[in-house]
This record gives sequence, C-alpha cells and structure tokens, in this order.
Amino acid sequence: MGAWICFQDEAGQGLRPPKGRTWSRRGHRPQVRVHGGEHGSRVSIAGMVCYRPGHRSRLIYRIHRYRRRKDERAGFSLAEYTRMLQAAHQQLPGGKIVLVWDNLGVHHSKAMRAFIDAHADWLTVFYLPAYAPELNPAETVWSLLKRSMVNFLATDLDDLADMIKHRLKVIQHHPGVIDGCLAPTGLTLNTTPAITN
Repeated sequence: MGAWICFQDEAGQGLRPPKGRTWSRRGHRPQVRVHGGEHGSRVSIAGMVCYRPGHRSRLIYRIHRYRRRKDERAGFSLAEYTRMLQAAHQQLPGGKIVLVWDNLGVHHSKAMRAFIDAHADWLTVFYLPAYAPELNPAETVWSLLKRSMVNFLATDLDDLADMIKHRLKVIQHHPGVIDGCLAPTGLTLNTTPAITN
C-alpha cells in the first residue's frame, strides 16, 4: 500500500514551566518565579509523528492558544483536526495515511467519522487501546519538548507558543530523533515476517 503510518496525540503547556534540575549557590534553594497574570491560559499542541520505510520521518503539528476568554474553545476543534489531516495528506509524499490515535471524544464524533469515510481513498484510522500512552511515539516527542523547556520563563502566552514552535522545529529537522521516538513503544515498521525455528 505504501502508506505513511502516523501516530497522533495532544499535549499542553501553561505558563508555569516544567520542573527539572536547576542550580543555585550552595546552601540556597533555587527559585523560579512565575508571573500569574494569565492563570489557566495554556498552549495546546496536536501533533503527528509520521513514518514510512525508505522515507525521512516527519513531525507535523498545530498550536492552539487558550486565553480563558468568553466563548473560546479550550482545545482543538473538529475543523482544526481535519485541517491538520488534510495538510499531512498534502505534505507527505504519496499522501496515503494510516492514522493511529487515542479515544478522545472528537476522534469518535459523527462529524469526524463522516470526514474519515469521505476520505477513505487516502485515510485509514485505527484507535489505540484505552490508557495506552506507551504505544504512542508522539508521547516521547512531548517528553523531549518538556525536557527542553525546563525552567523556561515565558513572559506571556505568545512567548510560550513561540518557544514551543522553536523547540518542535528543532525536532522536525532531526528525523533520527523522530525515529528514536518509535523505539520505546516496542513497535516496528519492519514488515518482513519473523523467522521461527
């Protein structure tokens, strides 16, 4: 079939930085001061890690800012998900996608099912088992992202979004890192049958 296998997942980051090791003068407790002006505001990320034997691995993502304004969506809408899938279809050579994602409500909605059915010529979808983040290589991308942002102090939500884009762009330019995200899952792209004695 020659399709791309794409694992999709979401992550989020607020203005409070991820915790990690830091330093301070001997005998003094390290402190990282965080501004509380946008309490509850966050940047959500929807991303897909895409693999196809013989091709460079890819990371495709979208950013959603949530500022806690009236009538503002906290997470990604159906339209944002479908636009990301259509962009992946255009960007990935060959365009056929086998999508693997979790059981988020919007993934099972009637409208999403209609979108999937309408694009069955290039899109096939499988759902991960419930509570199985260890099977999704996108989780490792989020782990790398958060580790790279330890103790980073964003001045506001736009500053945070810019930093996230910068760090994800670094990952995008290192396909070997994306390949490495598959290894912890125990999954393989090898389609050669195993030899048994």
